[in-house]
Amino acid sequence: MEQEIPPQSPTKKEERDRHGAAWGKPTRREAHWPAQLAVLAAILLYLTLPGKLVFGPAWLIPVLELALLLPLVFTAPRGEQEAFPWRRVIALGLLGIINLANIASLGLLIHELLSGTSRALGSHLLLGAVQIWLTNIIVFALWYWELDRGGPEARMTAEHSAPDFLFPQMITPGSAPPNWAPKFMDYFFVSFTNATAFSPTDTMPLTAWAKMLFLVQAGTSLLTVAIVAARAVNILT
Repeated sequence: MEQEIPPQSPTKKEERDRHGAAWGKPTRREAHWPAQLAVLAAILLYLTLPGKLVFGPAWLIPVLELALLLPLVFTAPRGEQEAFPWRRVIALGLLGIINLANIASLGLLIHELLSGTSRALGSHLLLGAVQIWLTNIIVFALWYWELDRGGPEARMTAEHSAPDFLFPQMITPGSAPPNWAPKFMDYFFVSFTNATAFSPTDTMPLTAWAKMLFLVQAGTSLLTVAIVAARAVNILT
């Protein structure tokens, strides 16, 4: 009498094959310079904020951000080179600082709009609102790029986790080149559309953390555009 062999649990690769394109495939190594340029843009936007919208010395946060960015630039993996494991910790810390600084600037902006009485401040506050809104787009694009499926390095492995975002190309493979995978500009587009529509558009968040990031970004954008910018325009008029 033959002994019955219990069924084995499917591997992540078998699960991805069964679920189809939505589970994604290992990606090729992608360039990190678009994300690094985005960080530099966020630093420049912070440096040019009106003084009333900055905590402490205006140079403090940008210097700290540059100090974290430089190791990431010089140790960015190239070719078959393995990434340093500490890079991800630094990258997440850098994004956290940019995000917190931007939220703090938004809080100062709201305070100035509610308590300030000078009409001359109107143009500066309106410009500050635009800078905060642009930084909001940049930093959440970086969050999405850095966290989706464990990050750009984890996405290269066969055992990466399930996607956190469902791109149209993942459910309609015929509309994209073979082995298509999202790059930083795809995440930037997702961030821009979420900040302007205050909701997902063509790309859907799948996991709880992705939905929470969408919620925080849309809420920040709504507060900036619908309340802060409107109030600044009223001061000008």
